[in-house]
Amino acid sequence: MFTNTTLIRACTRRRDVFGDLQRHISKTSSTPNSNAFTTRKNNSSKSQANKWTRLNRHNNQRALSTLQAKIAPQAATLASKEESREFMAVFPDIVRDLTEAGKHTDIPEVTKWYTKVLQHNVPNGKKNRGLAVVAAYKMLEDPNNLAPENIRLANILGWCVEMFQSSLDIADDVIDSNEKRQVNSSWSKNDEEVDVKAINDSILVENGLYTILKKHFSNIPCYVPVMELFHDATLKAAMGQTLEFFAKKDGKPDLSAFTMSRYNAIVKYRTSYYMFYLPVALAMYLSARFDPEMHRQARTILMEMGHFYQVQEDFLDCFGDPALTGKAGTDIRDGKCTWLSVVALQRATSEHQRIFQNNYGQPNLHSEIIIKDLYEELSLPVTYSVYEEESYNLIKTHIQQISKGLPHELFFAFMEKLYGREC
Repeated sequence: MFTNTTLIRACTRRRDVFGDLQRHISKTSSTPNSNAFTTRKNNSSKSQANKWTRLNRHNNQRALSTLQAKIAPQAATLASKEESREFMAVFPDIVRDLTEAGKHTDIPEVTKWYTKVLQHNVPNGKKNRGLAVVAAYKMLEDPNNLAPENIRLANILGWCVEMFQSSLDIADDVIDSNEKRQVNSSWSKNDEEVDVKAINDSILVENGLYTILKKHFSNIPCYVPVMELFHDATLKAAMGQTLEFFAKKDGKPDLSAFTMSRYNAIVKYRTSYYMFYLPVALAMYLSARFDPEMHRQARTILMEMGHFYQVQEDFLDCFGDPALTGKAGTDIRDGKCTWLSVVALQRATSEHQRIFQNNYGQPNLHSEIIIKDLYEELSLPVTYSVYEEESYNLIKTHIQQISKGLPHELFFAFMEKLYGREC
C-alpha cells in the first residue's frame, strides 16, 4: 500500500514538478507532513505572500490541466467490442438459470420479481470486473485450451463477479440513500415498491451467484477454491464497509478517525480485494493455477493497483470534470474518509482544521466549495500529480519483479487501463 511516507518521498524526489514552489516550503514545520504546502509564516512582505498565492494557484492549475487531459471520454477496457457482445450474450442464460428451468414453480411472483431485480441491477454497469475475468483467463490459459466451452465458463464467472458487485451496490445505495447508480436510478429509489426491500434483493443477487457456480462448476477442480474466494471477498467487503461506518459518529464525519492507516485499511478491504484480486484470482483458478506463492505475488500487485485506483477515484470525485467522468462527485458532502481529506488534515493548521470541521460533510454547495478551495490552498492537486506518477512507476517495477510464471502483460494491461482512465 502507498502510505503517507511514500507520498513524502515521492514529493521530495520530483523537484522538477515543483520548481520554485519548494523554496517557499517551511523547513521547520511541525505538522505531520513536514513538506506541507502552506504559506511560510515569517516577516516577509505582503508582496511575497501574494507571490506565493499566485505561484500556488499556478501550480495547481497546471497539475489539474495535465490530469484532466488524461481522462478519456470513454473508459478504457480490457475487452474488444466483440468480446463485450459475447459477454452480454451470456446474461440471459444467467437469468434463466436462476428463475426458470423448473425452479420455485410454486412462487411465480417471487421469480418474476427476481428477474426484475437481476435485469435492472446486474448488466447495466460498466462490467469492467466481469470482463476482466475473461481477459485474464485468455492471457493465463494454454492457447490449446481456449475452446468455446471454456471461454463460456470464463464469461459465466465474469457474470458471477458482476452479481457480487451488484449485491454490494444495492446495499450501499440503501445505506447512503443514493438517488443514482451510474446514470440510472438506484434500485432502492427506482420506485416506491422497492425502498428498503432492496436489502433483501441484494441477498437474492449475492446468493444467486452460488447457484450459478454449482450448476456450471461443481464438476471442475476449481469449484471449491472459487467458492471460497467469493466467501472471502464477501467478508472483506463487509469489514471494509464497517470501517467506513466507524469514520462517522452520530451521522457526522469523525475527523479523529481520518488517518492514513484507517484510509489504507478501508481501501484494502472495501475496494482492492474484490475489485482487483478477485477477477484475476478467479481466472487463475479456472486456468488451473493453484500455486499459493503465485497467488500471493498476484495479490500483492493487484492490491497495490486497487489502492492506486481508489486514490484516483477520490481525486476525480473532487476535481474531475463531470462531463468527462460521467458523474458528479459527492464525497465532500457525504463526509467520506478519502485520500484528499486525510492528507488535508495531516497538513492543516488549527485554522484549517476549524474550517474543515465546520464544512466537511455538509450537504450544501457553499461548504463544498470551501473544502475544495482548502484542498487547493494545501496544493493537493500538485501532490496528487506527483503521487500518481510515482506510484504508477513503483507498481510497474513490482510487476517486473514477478518470478512465479505469471505473464507480465496481464498486469501491465491493468495498469494501462488505470493510468489516466475515466472511472
